[in-house]
Amino acid sequence: MSETEILETHLQELRRGTIVLACLRLLEAPGYGYGLLEQLGERGFPTDANTLYPLLRRLEKQGCLTSEWNTDEARPRKFYRTSAAGTRLAATLTDEFRAIATAIGTLPEEN
Repeated sequence: MSETEILETHLQELRRGTIVLACLRLLEAPGYGYGLLEQLGERGFPTDANTLYPLLRRLEKQGCLTSEWNTDEARPRKFYRTSAAGTRLAATLTDEFRAIATAIGTLPEEN
């Protein structure tokens, strides 16, 4: 495995949990999959559809998101929204993320 491939693997692992947190926070306002993909990318969380849609289904199954179909437009869209349980989870994850960032700040810098 090349150094680049190793780096990409570790970056993907690092980002995985942050995508969950970003989705929960962004979906405090209702949103649909493609729009959420765009919002994530604009905010520095590049994600592909093959990652996002299974994540949304999993979070919904866990009770962290609710969903509703909007059929007002020509193309029906499934809108997701963070549930009360998802809001509590997002708050806990945010606190934990900040604690981890603080802890990382105490580690020695690169030379």
